[in-house]
Amino acid sequence: MNRRSYLKSLAIIGVIASSFSGYKWYQLHQSVNPRDLLDKELLIAEIAEIIIPQTDTPGAKSANVHKYIMDVIINCTDVKVQNHFIRGLNDFEDYAISSYEKPFLKCSTKEKTSIVQHFADNANYKYAILNKINNKFLGENFFSKFRNLTIEGYCRSKSGATEGLCYDYIPGNYDACIPIKINQKSWATK
Repeated sequence: MNRRSYLKSLAIIGVIASSFSGYKWYQLHQSVNPRDLLDKELLIAEIAEIIIPQTDTPGAKSANVHKYIMDVIINCTDVKVQNHFIRGLNDFEDYAISSYEKPFLKCSTKEKTSIVQHFADNANYKYAILNKINNKFLGENFFSKFRNLTIEGYCRSKSGATEGLCYDYIPGNYDACIPIKINQKSWATK
């Protein structure tokens, strides 16, 4: 191979790589229509319910965690995170269709749980340093963001704080470290 053809092939590879990077940058920074996220409200509610299901305490759906998640994504995050979140929801749908040949909302509870478990298992890298690098440059991955928002929204909701957690309406003194009794719920206010 002569030098001229080698330089041409390097230039072609450079053009392809830069156009792919430019396309990815454009995808992450294009404006998001809030309607795209509002159309996925039932999907968000169902995924949150799988993460915090209803037992003897209210689940994420009855605590309206899905509305909290949508409000945070629409009003409190930048365009890059919004695009990343919507793409993660689309990945959920695509995985459900490829695995079970039906949309996520039409899957059985067992199938939904296995889909959520698949995303939970593949959310992070094996090595912590790779997760730090990924979070620094690409942002928090979709499932970790979704799980954290679900827990945050549940603990901040009225039914989550009063029924899901141990709530003391009129707390007494401030005690920095209170031992939890056997079978006691975590404190919401202490």
